[in-house]
Amino acid sequence: MIRHAAADEYDTLGEITARAYLQDGLLDFGEADAYLGELRDVAARAASAEVLVAAADGRVLGGVTFVPSGGPMADIARHGEAEIRMLAVAREARGRGAGEALVRACVDRARAVEGCTGLVLSTQRTMHTAHRLYERLGFARTPERDWNPLPELDDIVLLTYRLPL
Repeated sequence: MIRHAAADEYDTLGEITARAYLQDGLLDFGEADAYLGELRDVAARAASAEVLVAAADGRVLGGVTFVPSGGPMADIARHGEAEIRMLAVAREARGRGAGEALVRACVDRARAVEGCTGLVLSTQRTMHTAHRLYERLGFARTPERDWNPLPELDDIVLLTYRLPL
């Protein structure tokens, strides 16, 4: 089941997200990475975007942040685009379709936003399973929009994808 995260689930989802990024080696500075605090702060995300969870058997399996067109949490969205951020599924829940269901829910939400022409996202080079999911759902690479969230470090580049709506 995909639904909005409840306030009493924020800590759980924050830990699932933080653990997923740490366990998958996605944080360049590990436990000392400044982004870890952002990943854990689901309440802040929920204040300015939609935070969705995948839940089954009374447990949160993972979540995603959906940023409607023009939302303050957007990193790469242009006028008329929505953005997906911080998709994460607990390691023990992977392979059950939670990640795909979360992305599909974001696609549905983007299509419901008046004037929204596309859904965009950033991903890391090593997230090959996620890349396959995005491509299977119709997202295409947009290398001209790849970007570096830490310009002081030349070797960090996030890949971008876009789904036209």
